[in-house]
Amino acid sequence: MNQGSPEAAEEAEQGPEPPAGGAARRGKRAAPTAAAPQPAKLSRAELYKPPTSEELTQLKETEDLFHSSLLRLQIEELLKEVTLKETKKKKIDAFLHEINSLLSTIPETPETELTDQAWLSKDVKVPFLQVPFNVKGRFHFVPPAELKVVGSYLLGTCVRPEINVDVAVTMPREIFQDKDNLNQRYHRKRALYLAHIAQHLSKEKLFGSVRFAYMNSNHLKPILLLRPQGKDEKMVTVRLHACPDSGLFKPSRFHPSKNNVRTTWFMEQSTPKEGATEPPTPHYNNSILCDTVMLSHLHFLSNAATDFPGMKDGLALLKVWLNQRQLCKGLGCFSGFLVSMLVAYLLMKRKIVKMMSGYQVLRSTLQFLATTDLSVTGISLAKDADPSLPVLDDFHQAFEVVFVDPSGLVNLCADMTASKYHQVQFEAKHSMEILDDRMVDGFQVLLMTPKPMLRTFDHVFHLKHVSKLQGTCKKMQLLNELMDRGGNYVAAALPFVVSLLARGLSGRAQLVAHSMPQISEWPIDAEPPKHKDVGPLTFGLLFVPEFAASTLEKGPQADHPEALEFRTFWGEKSELRRFQDGSICEAVVWEASAVCQKRLIPEQIIRHLLKLHADIPESSICYTGALLESVIRTGKEASGTGEEAMVSVVCSYNDLSRKLWNLKELPLTVTAVQGVHPAFRYTDVFPPIPMKPIYSFHNRSKHLLLPSEEKPCPAYITPLKVICHMEGSGQWPQDKGAIKRIKAAFHLQLAELLRQQHQLVCRPAVTHTDVYKDGYVFRLQVAYHREPLILKEVVTPEGMLKYQDTEESRQLELETLHLPYLTSSLHGLQQQHPVFGSTSRLAKRWISAQLLSDSISEECVDLLVAFLFLHPAPFTPPSSPQVGFLRFLNLLATFDWKNNPLIVNLNTGLTDSVCTEIKNKFIAARSRLPVMFLATPKDQWSSMWTRERPSAQILQRLILLALESLRVLEEQLMDPLSDQDMKMVFRPPLDFYDVLIHLNPNQIPRHLESVDRPVKSVSRGVVKNSSAVNILFPVVGYDPVQLYLQDLRDAFDDLALFFYDKHGGEVIAVLWKPLSFQPQPFKVASMKGRKVTTLNNELVCVPNVEAILEDFEILGEGLVKSVEARTEKWTI
Repeated sequence: MNQGSPEAAEEAEQGPEPPAGGAARRGKRAAPTAAAPQPAKLSRAELYKPPTSEELTQLKETEDLFHSSLLRLQIEELLKEVTLKETKKKKIDAFLHEINSLLSTIPETPETELTDQAWLSKDVKVPFLQVPFNVKGRFHFVPPAELKVVGSYLLGTCVRPEINVDVAVTMPREIFQDKDNLNQRYHRKRALYLAHIAQHLSKEKLFGSVRFAYMNSNHLKPILLLRPQGKDEKMVTVRLHACPDSGLFKPSRFHPSKNNVRTTWFMEQSTPKEGATEPPTPHYNNSILCDTVMLSHLHFLSNAATDFPGMKDGLALLKVWLNQRQLCKGLGCFSGFLVSMLVAYLLMKRKIVKMMSGYQVLRSTLQFLATTDLSVTGISLAKDADPSLPVLDDFHQAFEVVFVDPSGLVNLCADMTASKYHQVQFEAKHSMEILDDRMVDGFQVLLMTPKPMLRTFDHVFHLKHVSKLQGTCKKMQLLNELMDRGGNYVAAALPFVVSLLARGLSGRAQLVAHSMPQISEWPIDAEPPKHKDVGPLTFGLLFVPEFAASTLEKGPQADHPEALEFRTFWGEKSELRRFQDGSICEAVVWEASAVCQKRLIPEQIIRHLLKLHADIPESSICYTGALLESVIRTGKEASGTGEEAMVSVVCSYNDLSRKLWNLKELPLTVTAVQGVHPAFRYTDVFPPIPMKPIYSFHNRSKHLLLPSEEKPCPAYITPLKVICHMEGSGQWPQDKGAIKRIKAAFHLQLAELLRQQHQLVCRPAVTHTDVYKDGYVFRLQVAYHREPLILKEVVTPEGMLKYQDTEESRQLELETLHLPYLTSSLHGLQQQHPVFGSTSRLAKRWISAQLLSDSISEECVDLLVAFLFLHPAPFTPPSSPQVGFLRFLNLLATFDWKNNPLIVNLNTGLTDSVCTEIKNKFIAARSRLPVMFLATPKDQWSSMWTRERPSAQILQRLILLALESLRVLEEQLMDPLSDQDMKMVFRPPLDFYDVLIHLNPNQIPRHLESVDRPVKSVSRGVVKNSSAVNILFPVVGYDPVQLYLQDLRDAFDDLALFFYDKHGGEVIAVLWKPLSFQPQPFKVASMKGRKVTTLNNELVCVPNVEAILEDFEILGEGLVKSVEARTEKWTI
């Protein structure tokens, strides 16, 4: 795909920060010198001089245009980063002079037939696909008439990191004959001309490399690339374009409706068919005309740029904007030249004036793009209405997008598809919204954030074998287009394929985009690349979330004339159906039962339409929309990815809460019931499944079942925690011990009443009551709203009562206040964005797979994922879990945790000013705050979900893993030809750890949840059942591995860190703490886990590693299979 598209931001990644020490007032007086700026010594009079009129306009402009002075500084810094330095310009100019003198010394060649190319040396291949080979005409080489630098270099608008200097080499008139405009004769002479130049220049010492490329990947237009020798090779690429002498061709021959490629020649037939008319060849004509107007375009642009410094800056910003969106490379791209012409057009139409700054030029251009559809109403730079010129309608007949140049003959957007223009338009609209939104850092988002297809579009699919498009051209009868495009079947078929898909997905997708065919440069002694060398084509779909997954495509009524067209479009999938309103209509119904299958209905549509209308077999389509979802599938049968299970949990919970509200005979009523388990906010990685225990598998005790020693560990049944708030009353005691006893009494009473009034099986305990209902276990916990306050009471030695946070009160507030609020907020977010839950589950599954689930709280991950949906700029909110997950990895890896708080604006509870205040306070108190700081409307200052964890080292590790996982995943997803395993990023690297404790799979209750499903699974003593009522209470929340981990952490916390994947991991990884391995002076009190040795004749203690490893085994007897020591780090 993007073999060599270095982001424009590679250079600017680190920047752009405002210059240190505040921005110097930029008036006329303080012109920045080229040397290192020295602080200017100003006299008192100078210091207090009133601001000049220039300074005043600058201040006014900053206030009106930019949201903040910071944006202005950021833009100035970026422009410094991307513009060319003077020293470089001098070197480039010298290089151009040398090229000029070399070109005039190339010898002439004798005249030969065009097809006789024996005079060319064997070291050079003609950079042109000569199909069909036979063509009339004669050729000989004469040195160029003149050389002119054209393009952005002279205008000063070229942008680093890739500096290209375009040079037009004018071919003398004597090498052409009449009728060279026909049948590619001109194009072949042009290619031979460049080939001869290449052969001579390749012998020169001046050049580091001499290579060919296609101009914007157009096969008809080879160009020659020259780079300087030595360390300057990366500095510049000079691109030689061969052009005809002016006045060589009559312009009227190249109108969009004229033909210049004869069918008999192209099809190699001997005689023309009777009565056949020749089709117009607009793209072919356009490609010749482009060469004739290069110089006039340069003059046109330089007139626009005189006395207009803002144009240069604006173009630099626009080029960076296009580059970050991957819109400015390839066939039919929105190139830098095109955007320059667009700015000149806006200047001509007075939409832009020469007073404007670069930022205003950027805004005006984006505004114009957002509101103008050039595929419907084209625009023209031609001044006067010359009757001999073609009119805009002629261009619209021939091309999808129309923007006519000043000569009135050339369409600058000839190769662009309507789809690509609509993508540019969509991006411009979206960017304008971002610039107007004060809550977003527009600069960072628009100019510094790359938007690769995988992270931009909800679903991406690849056409693996482009050669299949030859069949498409046959099926769609595109012979005329093929002739027009010089046999390039990719360019001929692409617009038709995209519009076919856009029609099929019309209600579901707001954007169907495609990657632009790109061909990289090649050495001069190699054959030119074929059409199929563009590699796989990638398509991106951006969904309308409400309709993307609908199973029905309703057509017109059966007796309407459009019905036939609908039937032809959908083929045998279309059938007559009767609807509830009595109408009988054509309709297509797609098969899909689970939510995750409905998300893939677009895939069914695409495969069906491409096979039916474009002859593209299913095997050539690699659809990468949902390849990661397998890691959150539950159970052996792939029934779905758990969304349905989650909905049924929530339904059962809603029913339970109604029953609790209406309980009779309770001394105090229940005022609120709030679920706090992740399943209630749709983010539980593996949602609970209704279970009924098998009695014979367990040991019994009265009404309870207990795990049996002989049998494997029973399946893990999650207790779903629910907080029941009781109403306040004067009867509640004011003592914390008494409150606990009252709560215990309530737990007993709740169990009793639920048993009596609703026949539910309950198991009361002091701190909670477990209720078995519909196959789930709910854990009810009673809460009293004043309890946290009572826990905060402290009596000072003087007998004063004061309130201060204690660990206990904090914990209780978290459980009874903050967690319910978070759960209900995220439950609401799931209603707005149906893939929020699945995205969060993928993110948590990945964190757990990397063995870090104990090092970062679930709530923290949920908030990070919520951030992607609430603040998606520069993207749109994700509409598929996979794209959400990729953006999650990107957020972890690229967010500046050290210098910025992550503000998650749940329920839009924070205003612009509050956000600014949070940022300022954060900077002031940075050293005292957690390394990962999350602010929400209800928790602006304390970042309660990240207070304890992650630690700085864990965050560093997470960032590293996220970067690497993102790189691997994006490589895999963008390379449809390699058959790779997507689960690779869910398998943690273990070589980093010191000790691995291998566990016995029989004793891992969640073994089925592991990333690589076990081949044979053991029975776990439960069956799926949601209707059992009178049962013995199952084993709840029993996970031996977690208990073992707790023991290990209690015993060896000072010596080691323990890591584990709680979703069925078979390994506990251990990392020694380096500090505890430093020898310590011998003290009897601190001998735990240590042994005594002598070091430099002194007694010291060092950890007794052999004994500790033995302890690991003893502690985990029956659970631990083996302990494997990986490193020798502990040898002192």
